[in-house]
Amino acid sequence: MKKRLLTTIAVGAATVLALGACSAGDSGSGSGSDGPSNGDKKDLKIAVFSGWAEGEAASYLWQQVLEEKGYDVSLESATAGPVFTGVSQGDYDVTFDVWLPNTHKKYWAKYGDKLDDLGAWYKNAPLTVAVNKDAPIDSLADLAANADKFDNKIIGIEPGAGLTSVMNDSVIPQYGLDKMEFQTSSTAAMLAALKKATKEGSNIVVTLWKPHWAYSAFPIKDLKDPKGALGKPDHVDTVARTGFEDDYPTLTSWLKNFSFSDELLADLENKMFNSGADESDYPGIVKDWMADHKDFVDSLTK
Repeated sequence: MKKRLLTTIAVGAATVLALGACSAGDSGSGSGSDGPSNGDKKDLKIAVFSGWAEGEAASYLWQQVLEEKGYDVSLESATAGPVFTGVSQGDYDVTFDVWLPNTHKKYWAKYGDKLDDLGAWYKNAPLTVAVNKDAPIDSLADLAANADKFDNKIIGIEPGAGLTSVMNDSVIPQYGLDKMEFQTSSTAAMLAALKKATKEGSNIVVTLWKPHWAYSAFPIKDLKDPKGALGKPDHVDTVARTGFEDDYPTLTSWLKNFSFSDELLADLENKMFNSGADESDYPGIVKDWMADHKDFVDSLTK
């Protein structure tokens, strides 16, 4: 599902270049008097996974950090398939939300040889299936027998998401959930359904992952996975197009050292996504958060 351009911040002719026919690897100028003075190119296009809060938080954070240093940074939202295709073809420079080795296994097998993995910035990221905290079951092993208590539905996210593939290929067949309707559309729709169920006090099953702000916003619990169908926890990696390090040597060194603690990431996500703010408010929210966490922000570019 395509989404609109999240945010595009560019100046003068750089905007034309960023939106033109040339690829991200060719667009933009080198360091100029009004750009970074560290040998990096000025223009940077970040691909953002639609609806994946941790990647959006990291992307907006780096956009603000880099713009303060003279870069022109644009964010573009897309689902997993277009993101992997775009980065592999050089249409995007970098993305912050590649889940390995499980969630994006199929995409990595297809595109990995055309991508540069700059390392994990979040180390323990499990896929989950969550229900309301007062639901009558605690395990995926009990879901099929109690499907009617959940209106025979599992609410998922985007059809092309890695989590959706894991559900279809592993969780649903292993736990005999094929008679339940697995609804997929978007992360936003899943969260809207979760909010509605919480308000009504009804049972609901949703596909989720950690880290995610929903765990602090809604009274939910993870169903146990005794068969390990969801796989072991992933790590979340920064992945760039081929040639990225040649064009952004300084930024590459920063991104290779980037990491986010549970506490800091949860705090930023809550400020961005659990406050009723609109996307247009995110840059301002991130700037305010950066001011409150100056030591961490300064450490990103040491």
